[in-house]
Amino acid sequence: MKAIYTIAALGLLAGFGSGTALAHDEHAATAVQPNVTPVTQKDMPDMPGKEIIVITVDYPPGVVEHVHHHDANAIVYVLQGNIIEGVKGQPEQHLKAGDTFYEGPNDTHTVGRNASKTEPAKFLVFIVKDKNKPVVLPGDAGH
Repeated sequence: MKAIYTIAALGLLAGFGSGTALAHDEHAATAVQPNVTPVTQKDMPDMPGKEIIVITVDYPPGVVEHVHHHDANAIVYVLQGNIIEGVKGQPEQHLKAGDTFYEGPNDTHTVGRNASKTEPAKFLVFIVKDKNKPVVLPGDAGH
């Protein structure tokens, strides 16, 4: 399962639940989408009903992500490049290789973009969630 997927398709991956992402109005015109690659998915035996999912996300130059929500705990670890990330109600964070970013189950991911128009960026995401919940939910999911 090493194929590359867009963030909107992430929730449709076999074994990764169902969900979709909606366009953020000011960035809806962008044709460039992030590429999401599943790395692993494992049940958490010491936490029945929970699972951990690890993915990589490639941000091509100039990419702008859609607003979305994860009903989960997610930690981003930047592998390459520079990205801008943010959740509703918090300031945007400029991250470079080696930096981390946290999204909680009540956060809406309002900002996600490559800081560069010419260089790619890549990051690893660790997601801990309920097994019966989708990985990605549209918009702010009521938050």
